[in-house]
Amino acid sequence: MIRTINIQDSPIIGAFATCTEDIALVPLGTPEHTKDILEKLLKVEVREVLVNGSTIVGSLCRGNSNSLLFPMGASVKGQENIDVPVHEVPGRINALGNIVLANDTAALVHPELSDTAVETIAKFLKVDARRGTIGGARTVGMAGVATNKGLLVNPRVSSSELEVLEELFGLPVDIGTSNYGTHMVGSGIIANTRGYVAGSKTTGHELGRIEDALSFL
Repeated sequence: MIRTINIQDSPIIGAFATCTEDIALVPLGTPEHTKDILEKLLKVEVREVLVNGSTIVGSLCRGNSNSLLFPMGASVKGQENIDVPVHEVPGRINALGNIVLANDTAALVHPELSDTAVETIAKFLKVDARRGTIGGARTVGMAGVATNKGLLVNPRVSSSELEVLEELFGLPVDIGTSNYGTHMVGSGIIANTRGYVAGSKTTGHELGRIEDALSFL
């Protein structure tokens, strides 16, 4: 089975799609064969949506098994087809997929998020949420990828950042890239504990690191 794909003709698949253990959200109009690949590899139901009329669904949404989070006041076309709780997060920094790294137990969030936003994320995802950076990047949702089995993060991550991640998530953390050396590794990977897909420019060596970090080997 092909493990590398494009979404919206782009290898930056994490900007356009996101997934939990049960559901994947993709832009409205995503080809059937792309949705089939996601369904088979991630073992999820795929739903097509637009967020505020935009196709960058992965940048604007973050969720886990407990809830999906969208920006406050967002118009979500296709929301009626989503069978999990949907909640809104207040704040001016609203590209939630870019600024929240989460699995079913923990979340690392942009360091400038308000107390109200952090509390909302923690409440509805039912996780321990903490502010932080990865490799100095505040867009932690794209600087890493987290499942309930492991994390793969920006290779520039510092030892102190690694300590925070390992303590917060209680999981092994590895470093790697996607799409032929992209340090914002989460921009090129969509994953859960059942499987993963990577952007079309991701190399065989990078796929090996992804599989090792996320416990697919």
